Amino acid sequence: MRRGAVVAALALLSVSAAGAQTAPLPRGAEQAPEALKPFIGTWDIEKLGASRECSVTFGAEPAGQGRQIRFPATCRRALPILTGVVAWDVSDGAPRLLDGHGKAVIVFSEKADPGRRGKGSDGAQYGLDPTGYVRAQQRPAPGRAELAATAAARPTAVDPANAPAVASLPGRYAVMRQVGRDICKLVLSTNPSANAGAFVVNFDGLCPDTGLTIFSPVAWRYEAGRLELIARKGHKVELVFEGGQWRKDPAVGATLMLKKLP
Repeated sequence: MRRGAVVAALALLSVSAAGAQTAPLPRGAEQAPEALKPFIGTWDIEKLGASRECSVTFGAEPAGQGRQIRFPATCRRALPILTGVVAWDVSDGAPRLLDGHGKAVIVFSEKADPGRRGKGSDGAQYGLDPTGYVRAQQRPAPGRAELAATAAARPTAVDPANAPAVASLPGRYAVMRQVGRDICKLVLSTNPSANAGAFVVNFDGLCPDTGLTIFSPVAWRYEAGRLELIARKGHKVELVFEGGQWRKDPAVGATLMLKKLP
């Protein structure tokens, strides 16, 4: 199992704009207002339910009545709503795409877990996905909290001999962010998936959790005592079995737990 793929999956399920990886800041980010810094960088914008997406870059330089936004010309064909977009800004902690008059074309939600959903002026729903991209962020001073976070980011050692048998995994699961509080349900089936060595997974009914719906799990795989959920776009997240339920591992970012239902 490749750890690089797992890192990408953890970004999908748990990285918010304020929790991205440390790297050289994009041009102009140091001088940008603090409210803008978490968003400066490259994002994927997707029209939900239409499988149309493109990459856009939020810059720090002033443009129109906001800040500079850049994207390939092909984005206008993939997402026609971007035709009139000339700038971006942040309002109440959430990013917006603006036209030449400063009017909002797409307004995204303040909540990020990790992706955001937004409604366009065309009435459609759009997703803003931070996966795999560096955000403008100042590195926190090293200390006890940073050391604890580093330790939490290490994968948990698992003894396959003491892990649940693969035959026990298929079935319905309650998905939780907090112990004892279901947010939606997943079904791990025995139907083979298009992903090698994996099986189909589906939501059982509607799922109101934004992060999970953007992640959109389509398959599961079990190897060496670790349960792997595979997203529609190929990203993955791993879980380990503890205390009668599965939890995301490493235990960083937003909590994710699965508990099998009778």
